[in-house]
Amino acid sequence: MKDLAALSYPRLKRIELGVDGGAFKFRHKGRNYNIIASFGGGWDHVSVDEDGVTPSWEMMELIKEIFFNDDEVCYEFHPAKSNYVNVHHGVLHIWKKQGFEIPMPPIEMV
Repeated sequence: MKDLAALSYPRLKRIELGVDGGAFKFRHKGRNYNIIASFGGGWDHVSVDEDGVTPSWEMMELIKEIFFNDDEVCYEFHPAKSNYVNVHHGVLHIWKKQGFEIPMPPIEMV
């Protein structure tokens, strides 16, 4: 994950920066997004919502580009039903386990 204190991207506004993360506002194509980024507990994590509307794939790719380095592999989880939690409708998350390289399928399958 990139250094949150050093993030510089047009239309990204830092609202609050804490010890293990920060809150941001982002405006893109006339839409407002709420972003929380954290890096505690051995995980890098970014959550994104558009005021209750689920972000598009295009938006999630842009958020990944803003908050993570180009060579980092990140993912969205689809947990087992028994572990599913939906606290905020429309929020998507990007995760990366620190110190762990995520295995990738062959490039022709991606």
